[in-house]
Amino acid sequence: MTRKDYNLENVTSSFCIQVLKGFGQIMLQDNALTGLIFLIGIFYGSPLMGVAGLIAVLVGTITARLLKFDKADIDKGLYGFNAALIGVACILFFKTSFIVWGLVIIGSILATLIQYFFLKRKASVYTLTFVLITWLFVLLANHYFSSILIEKSAATPIVHNDFSFSLIGFRQVIFQSKLIPSLLFFVAVFINSPIAALYGLAGATLGGVISYYFSAPVESISIGLFSYNAVLCAIAFVGNRIKDSIWILASVLLSVILSLVMTKYDLLQLTFPFVAASIITLFVKNKVIAIYRNATTQVKIED
Repeated sequence: MTRKDYNLENVTSSFCIQVLKGFGQIMLQDNALTGLIFLIGIFYGSPLMGVAGLIAVLVGTITARLLKFDKADIDKGLYGFNAALIGVACILFFKTSFIVWGLVIIGSILATLIQYFFLKRKASVYTLTFVLITWLFVLLANHYFSSILIEKSAATPIVHNDFSFSLIGFRQVIFQSKLIPSLLFFVAVFINSPIAALYGLAGATLGGVISYYFSAPVESISIGLFSYNAVLCAIAFVGNRIKDSIWILASVLLSVILSLVMTKYDLLQLTFPFVAASIITLFVKNKVIAIYRNATTQVKIED
């Protein structure tokens, strides 16, 4: 093998890892194997969504590389996860056409640029980029290109009288509707972080129970619509300390309340409840930590 061939192999391997980690970061996992399992799960649930998600991550990653954004961020897959969700969402909301594939590419490029803006300012906004771009696309389609929108199904979802919605919450993060992706996504997170997977499962259960207590539609609970944002919240604040559970509980509760409000007013949720709940909880957490540190420092000075 020549030096040129070796370098090309390294570049190709590095790029593949960046792409796969882009999928892994959908659930905050910096792991290429996790990302690969996510991709397999998406393809299993919907080959079209798999293609769209893959194209989106490729475009997002290539854009970041061409613009010479920070390599460490690219290596972590931070320019892929929002793009992946946009790609999958385009297939979920729009009829397959030339326009939709154009939206996948445009959305992925926009996601990369907006993500760069937030990363440069060290702002933790999670999947906000995906939410904003998808909202924009759906809004424009509703007003100017309604013919490309997929009509909402009138079918009644199957109601489950157990806690299967907890596992279903994992698949709903990436808009999947089959059982296998639920298992694959849970296993994928477990491979990288067992505690994150278990807390995610607990968060999903808690989200379903809280929403049931607030009289949310049982059908919606059963298909994980009040669990998937809770999964992400639990993973975002996962930790080995007992007090981490407090922040998980706070973020999950807030995300469910936001989901209930948005459902009441028929607003497109996506992962906005997770984003808003996590940002608010993180802000409060940092304030509490700062107050505690100041108080501790003051006591030491007085002593």
